Amino acid sequence: MSYTGNVTVGGPAGVHELAKLIISKAAVGPMENNAYLLRCRDTGEQLLIDAAAQPATLLSLIGDDGISGVVTTHRHADHWQALDEVARATGALTYAGRYDAEGIPVPTAVLVEDGDEITVGSCRLTARHLVGHTPGSIALIYDDPDGHPHVFTGDCLFPGGVGNTRGDATAFTRLLHDVETKLFAPLPDETWVYPGHGADTTLGAERPHLTEWRERGW
Repeated sequence: MSYTGNVTVGGPAGVHELAKLIISKAAVGPMENNAYLLRCRDTGEQLLIDAAAQPATLLSLIGDDGISGVVTTHRHADHWQALDEVARATGALTYAGRYDAEGIPVPTAVLVEDGDEITVGSCRLTARHLVGHTPGSIALIYDDPDGHPHVFTGDCLFPGGVGNTRGDATAFTRLLHDVETKLFAPLPDETWVYPGHGADTTLGAERPHLTEWRERGW
């Protein structure tokens, strides 16, 4: 079955098979968060993005091969409810943006800066610091050498707009700026976007609406 990016809580994971990386997307409750398991084809090493909730579901997704690390995209509680249990069960290194780590109650082993690389086997992800939804949100970009880029945006970019800035005009302006300059500007339209909740999109599908988002202020 071809990958669509549409998953439901309690349903099967969606599997996006790339030449060197396998991306499994699962939805977990109660806030319908997305969690992403990345597996390097060359080495079998795995990395989890956002241990959001339902640790038993995530540990089943991970399977017997374990994970080398788990990345938390930002400090909001719905993105780390299962982090402690998953990290303890797997012994995985914990990663988070430097400016959000203090808001995550599970200790962060690796503080991630803008431009840092996180590896999963022979595959490399580049972290981009995006300010506005939280002070230290990070997106992770996998620039597929055999195809187009893929970006895991947490709650900073969704189909239809940037993440919630709770009516703070300054935070919205900063988030839109960071998303435009660090994602839309350097990456092509084909870039696949994996958000923290809901369906996937592409930068090409969202790019025509940037002016609209700026004018509406959210």
